[in-house]
Amino acid sequence: MPSPPDPRPSLVYQGLEILSDGECRDLLASRRVGRVVLSTGAVPQVFPVNFVMVGGDVVFFTGEGAKLTAALTGATVTFQVDHVDLDRREGWSVLAVGTASLASDELADRAHALGCWPWAAGDRHRAVRVRPEFLSGRRILA
Repeated sequence: MPSPPDPRPSLVYQGLEILSDGECRDLLASRRVGRVVLSTGAVPQVFPVNFVMVGGDVVFFTGEGAKLTAALTGATVTFQVDHVDLDRREGWSVLAVGTASLASDELADRAHALGCWPWAAGDRHRAVRVRPEFLSGRRILA
């Protein structure tokens, strides 16, 4: 379902289109693989994950480790998705910043119903939710 019209229109600045919140949400929902960025001390950690958008939240599954710890501690994380067309030399990128938390069983069930299951082997049955509090997106114009 597309997002409602965004009162803030897209802007074009020096060859980049600055995307509205609504466009960012639509592009997030159009992808199934993204990157979770966590900060451990001063060191960023980047983890590719398969995910789904459920009611405006990013939901993915994980096991023991940094992503689960971030959810258990309510850490602020960044989630990033993008698309690049090398032949046409165009693409876009969206960043979503929000708080990580454990997803409820209901939210995890909804993610499963939408086809989100861990791709990596192992015990990755814990659902993590990231609720975007800040969105930023850019599109390279051909």
